[in-house]
Amino acid sequence: MKSLKRSTRDAFGKAILALGKKYSNVYVLTADLRDSLRVSDFADALPNQFIECGVAEQNMVGISAGLALRGKVPFATSFGVFSPGRTWDQLRVSVCLSNLNVNIIGGHGGLSNYKDGASHQALEDIAITRVLPNLKVVVPCDYNQTIKTVLSAYTDKSPWYIRLSATKTSDITLETQKFEIGKAQLLREGTSLTIASYGPLLENILNVAKKFGNKVEVLNFHTLKPLDEESLLQSVLKTRRILVIEEHQIIGGLGSAVASALGQKFTKKFKLKILGVPDTFSHSARSLEALYQKFGFDEDSLYHSIKSFLEK
Repeated sequence: MKSLKRSTRDAFGKAILALGKKYSNVYVLTADLRDSLRVSDFADALPNQFIECGVAEQNMVGISAGLALRGKVPFATSFGVFSPGRTWDQLRVSVCLSNLNVNIIGGHGGLSNYKDGASHQALEDIAITRVLPNLKVVVPCDYNQTIKTVLSAYTDKSPWYIRLSATKTSDITLETQKFEIGKAQLLREGTSLTIASYGPLLENILNVAKKFGNKVEVLNFHTLKPLDEESLLQSVLKTRRILVIEEHQIIGGLGSAVASALGQKFTKKFKLKILGVPDTFSHSARSLEALYQKFGFDEDSLYHSIKSFLEK
């Protein structure tokens, strides 16, 4: 029997509705994407806590800042390519500068919006959010982890960027598994290679890692900022090889964060490779698998990349 496959955006819709029913200061805003971000149920059930901003993402973030100043906890939803992409100035000045409790929800992260092409695929969002002071950057890997992420964002009181995906995966984490902001999850222990990744791509990575026995260690960096440097350093001290795999440009994402941390704090010799989108735009495709094959994220390509790196 096949396990149920669910997306992180589906989990967000469930989690935010439950949170809104429990806390009247939870507000959801959207930029004409209530169905895509799974907030239609919230809008129907809690109309007084929902604001439809239309195709005006920058205004949406400004309104969110105002709500936060009045003690509300806004979750501003759009495609990641538009927010934080189009809203970066408002996020920087109106939200992060004042350290407001605003949660930016970027849907269809990475290549998950494969049909709409480069204009709608968020492949630079991690880079432009990691640089902003006060902002936490989180990418839950599956349905269960998204539920915990939403609750953590509500209780934290600082600004967050949460990247969601339309990609459906089996459960990678358990409902009972602990989620701690800023603490990487060890998903698989290994001896010879550390793989650092995040988001739904971890399902393919774990499937491939099993083929290498106990050689491959897999770390889920669901929190890209603040980065769990301690877990990173401990793992690489053991394996001396690290492969970063991400649905993002190879510049500015987790790979850059890992390279910076190890370059400044790791005194031993190690090997580093970043597997991501190689400084190019993607394109529309008939399936996510087609784009995964193009960029080396499908299981066959991952197997050969891991095997080659282990043999170096």
